Amino acid sequence: MPSIILQDCGLDLPIYGTINRSLKGAVMSTATGGRIASASRNVTVVQALKGINLSIVSGDRVGIMGHNGAGKTTLLRLIAGIYEPNSGQIRVNGKVSSFINLGQGMDHEATGAENILLCGLMFGLGFDEVQELTPSIGEFSGLGDFLNMPVRTYSSGMLMRLIFSIVTSVPAEILVMDEWISVGDAEFTAQAGERLDHLVNKASILVLASHDEALIRRLCNRIVFLEHGEIVRIEEIAASSTPEATLQ
Repeated sequence: MPSIILQDCGLDLPIYGTINRSLKGAVMSTATGGRIASASRNVTVVQALKGINLSIVSGDRVGIMGHNGAGKTTLLRLIAGIYEPNSGQIRVNGKVSSFINLGQGMDHEATGAENILLCGLMFGLGFDEVQELTPSIGEFSGLGDFLNMPVRTYSSGMLMRLIFSIVTSVPAEILVMDEWISVGDAEFTAQAGERLDHLVNKASILVLASHDEALIRRLCNRIVFLEHGEIVRIEEIAASSTPEATLQ
């Protein structure tokens, strides 16, 4: 059964090439929530997460909230396996699909069809699996013959259509999202909303970081509040209803 367990997890991130002068040090402190573990002439070590204890089980919808630099995205990256903790332990059971830095890995010189293959392989799918999904991804995107053109020729709306169609085509047991996806295309919004709702509802676990507290309270049964890389409060909230019209 899918689950996520973090036990006293800490994460330090080195930032290279920073000279710890008073002004730059102040800026760095503000940008990282005020938790600089150590600094030298060329390296600043940021204490991004500290003492994180969290247990998430099948059926949970967990919202992550906090100020800019609180560690929300860093925690998502830890859960997604992008980072490994410097201290403590994390155990993730289940297939994770992470909606973090959407579009990363896209080759703008390659065609839309080629990018479907590249992104599918990057998400851990086999070649045959991607080949099987490609027609439905192409159809949902509505890009037609543009799939045979380089992505660099796409408008921002066309690119978002392609990215959205790819990332929502792969079912996941654990869905990790950095902000709710907005496609920004009026004609595409309704069907995109239905597709995303379906993906979220089929996932065993949802972990969603957002500044939108109303959205979090609508979708989640728990909220984890972060401050300076530490959990300061966990709030249990009433069982959420099925999300509707979330992309309006």
